[in-house]
Amino acid sequence: MDWQPHITVATIVEDNGRFLMVEESKHGRNVLNQPAGHLDPDETLIEAAVRETLEETGWDVEPTSVLGIYLYTAPSNGVTYQRVCFIAKPLKHRPDYQLDEGIVGAKWLTREELIEQRDNWRSELIMRCIDDYLAGNRHSLELIRPSL
Repeated sequence: MDWQPHITVATIVEDNGRFLMVEESKHGRNVLNQPAGHLDPDETLIEAAVRETLEETGWDVEPTSVLGIYLYTAPSNGVTYQRVCFIAKPLKHRPDYQLDEGIVGAKWLTREELIEQRDNWRSELIMRCIDDYLAGNRHSLELIRPSL
């Protein structure tokens, strides 16, 4: 068996009680997710989080801490993802930035608005990360060690 987990990053970006979310088209329907994606070769986890957030939302962000490291196996395809979720502050919106293919757009939503749209979540990790953020979970960026 050739089992390989997928390394992904995500960012929690909050502004006045609203969270930066991505609406994307997956398998013929629109779903909500945090800005997230796969780690590219020769890229740090922090660089990946900044890049993915920009590519999916048009927002430049600055990671401030690590929220947590999550393991998730997607019931739809059995693929296991390791998600390193960062907390980031919004710096600048680039409204004319060309978003990744499949991205419908970015939305700022409250936790309550997200609960109302539960059927549109890409995964349960959305609320798990938001609840961990609201609970005050924070870890230093120094937790992420560069390769030698």
